[in-house]
Amino acid sequence: MGLPPLPDQAVVLGASASSWRDALRTAGGALVTSGATTDAYTDAMVDMVEEHGPYIVISPGLAFAHARPGASVLRDGLAVVTLAEPVAFGHPHNDPVSVVLGLAVAEVGTHLESIGAIANLFNDASVTGRLAAATTPDQVRTIMGVTNA
Repeated sequence: MGLPPLPDQAVVLGASASSWRDALRTAGGALVTSGATTDAYTDAMVDMVEEHGPYIVISPGLAFAHARPGASVLRDGLAVVTLAEPVAFGHPHNDPVSVVLGLAVAEVGTHLESIGAIANLFNDASVTGRLAAATTPDQVRTIMGVTNA
């Protein structure tokens, strides 16, 4: 499967967030607006960090927000949020975060493929900075190698 499409509604560039919770709510809101999830999925993403800590900050400047598949996932979805000012998530090495990816996967069996695709993409250390500097959804899609629909 790889990564799901990234519609314009799921790309938020230069967002303002006063905390990691705000940053996750922006990513979750983009997933909701694009039709991939309900608000309950956004709450679940926040709950995951509250429960497990900032494990979602997977590399310098990058948070990979997600929660378990369930009724709050309407279809597979991807969101990309860049922050006007980086936000601390509490990670000892990879803070502050300037790019938040949101991923929603409808079926348990396919989520590992999406996670693998994200891992492969971000093996290139320049990707986070390039995403943070992107000014259009088309630039974001080009960097990530995904389609609009």
